[in-house]
Amino acid sequence: MVRDFLLVDSPEEWFQAAPEHLSELLMDHANCEKKAASTALSMMYRYVQFPDLLKKMSSLAREELRHFEQVLELMAEQGVVYEQINSARYAQGLHQHVSKSEPRRLVDLLICGAVVEARSCERFAGLAAVLPEDIGALYSSLLNSEARHFQDYLHMARQANEQAGGYDDFTARVDEFLAVDAQLVSSDDAQFRFHSGKPAA
Repeated sequence: MVRDFLLVDSPEEWFQAAPEHLSELLMDHANCEKKAASTALSMMYRYVQFPDLLKKMSSLAREELRHFEQVLELMAEQGVVYEQINSARYAQGLHQHVSKSEPRRLVDLLICGAVVEARSCERFAGLAAVLPEDIGALYSSLLNSEARHFQDYLHMARQANEQAGGYDDFTARVDEFLAVDAQLVSSDDAQFRFHSGKPAA
């Protein structure tokens, strides 16, 4: 389902480079899980008028924090010291297209969540095949929950669009963000991160 949703696959070069950039991969993955939990909590504070969203975001925040703990445990096993590293241009590239006004802002944020989770799911599956078994096992274990998060975000985005009044053509708006995702993951990147594009030669 994720492969049907995304417009393009991640570059094969990114997966080939992953074993050589394990420290950056794990540190940035940990940061992504923290950010995902933070985003869910932020939406719980901002959108209290949507009971279903509050419940779903509460559950998502707990799961993302558990994933963060699992990545921390794996980093410790691999001897990777957690350091501050700058994030990929991916999330910023998506969020610069988010509307500044409600209710479209809420709909866009949820669409972004769906796209990010779908891309993460696609990368988890690919990483499980190229990383050492003890590391790949974590990514295999995260696949189901990440796929569920993608579906949850997409469902909430569609629901918010219908309830609050957002876009006349919801599917077209989703396609706009998917096009941005495709451009970001397909273009060259000078640094390796969990959501970075094609490693620059």
